[in-house]
Amino acid sequence: MPADDRLIVALDVPNALEGLQLAEKLGDAVSFYKIGLGMLTTGGLALANELKSEHGKRIFLDMKLFDIGATVENAVRGLAQFELDFLTVHGDPHVVRAAKEGAAGKDMKILAVTILTSLDRADLDDGMMKPGDMQDMVTERAARALEAGADGVIASPQEAALIRALPEAKDRLIVTPGVRPAGSALGDQKRVATPGQAITDGADHIVVGRPIWKAADPAGAARAVLAELP
Repeated sequence: MPADDRLIVALDVPNALEGLQLAEKLGDAVSFYKIGLGMLTTGGLALANELKSEHGKRIFLDMKLFDIGATVENAVRGLAQFELDFLTVHGDPHVVRAAKEGAAGKDMKILAVTILTSLDRADLDDGMMKPGDMQDMVTERAARALEAGADGVIASPQEAALIRALPEAKDRLIVTPGVRPAGSALGDQKRVATPGQAITDGADHIVVGRPIWKAADPAGAARAVLAELP
């Protein structure tokens, strides 16, 4: 029986070799992996292809692309040839529209980043973002990205229910990083929830990294997370 793909394990390790070793430890306990920007120059794309084509895993490529429309479109078109499952871009409407053009004809889903889960209101002030409640801003960015054609959004678990209630979110994906099993350290995350709460609040997939790959028994830790899901 395949693993529950609502759990996406973040392979936030230094290189592709360590990522493959971790995936081998997780085995059948996990069917969906996130490979991010940190591994891009150390074999991340090769690992994504190997896990997809040779091991039958689903792959979330977390690149958070942002640039002028033509550049985003070309970048996404190149990445789409690998037949991966999810790709992230920043949620600005012009970026989303360009990414959807680049992914045309492929099954790869374009997910829009709203506001990073490691940020809070003070961080937005430092970046000269407009004033306002964090949850309102995330919800507004999600609505605009979905209107622009995004297949789904990335948002913290604390905003999942608000986004799920949007008319624009009907039949779209919500993927939540910043998920921490009960008792886990927060690390650099600031807007978090437990796995079960995130799913209950409307997330389709949760992303968990350190609480799994830092565990003495990563496969056991993954199964414990899955056991928390409703």
